[in-house]
Amino acid sequence: MNATHLKFLASPEWAHMVETELLPWVEAAGDLGDEVLEIGPGPGVTTDLLRQRVYRLTAVEMDPSLGAALKERLAGTNVSVIVADATRAGLPAIYFSTAAYFSVLHHMSSADHQDQLFAELNRVLRPGGLFLGQDSFDLEPIRLGHDDDIFTPVDPEELRVRLATAVFGETKTDILGYHFRFVSRKP
Repeated sequence: MNATHLKFLASPEWAHMVETELLPWVEAAGDLGDEVLEIGPGPGVTTDLLRQRVYRLTAVEMDPSLGAALKERLAGTNVSVIVADATRAGLPAIYFSTAAYFSVLHHMSSADHQDQLFAELNRVLRPGGLFLGQDSFDLEPIRLGHDDDIFTPVDPEELRVRLATAVFGETKTDILGYHFRFVSRKP
C-alpha cells in the first residue's frame, strides 16, 4: 500500500466515514455473533471501531509491519491479530460468525487471489454466517490514489456472481458515490 493511501486509512476522515457510514450499515446487516473475522485491518481504525461492538475479533493483516504494530497495540484486548495472507492463515473451519473487510479487495494481486479469499471465508464461516464488506469503484481519482500500488477493483455486479460461485447466498449491494458495500450470507 502506498504512503498516501496508508495515511488516509489512518486518518480521522476515514474513521469518521467508518463510524457514520459503514458501521451503522454493518450493524443493520444483522447480528455479527460472537466470533468476528476482519480481513486487512491495515492501521486498525476499523478494528478499533469493530472491537467495541463484538465479543471477540480476529484480525488478519498481510503486511508484516502493520500487523506487528496492531498486534502490539491490541495485546490484552478482545482482538487477536494474525500476520498472514488471509487465504493461507490456517484459520479454523466453520468457526466465525461473521467475516468483514473494508477497502481490501482492490489491494489484492488478482481476481484469482480474491476468489481464493472468498473460498477461504466460506470455509471458515459457520452456516448462516455473514460476509460483508466495502470497496472502491474503478474511478480515475481512486486509481490515481493507488499510484505505485496494487489496484484490482471489483465490479459489484461481478462480485455477486463470484460470491455465488464461492457458494454464498444472495448478495445485496449498496452504492455510495465512489464505493459500494455488500452483504452476503453462507447458506
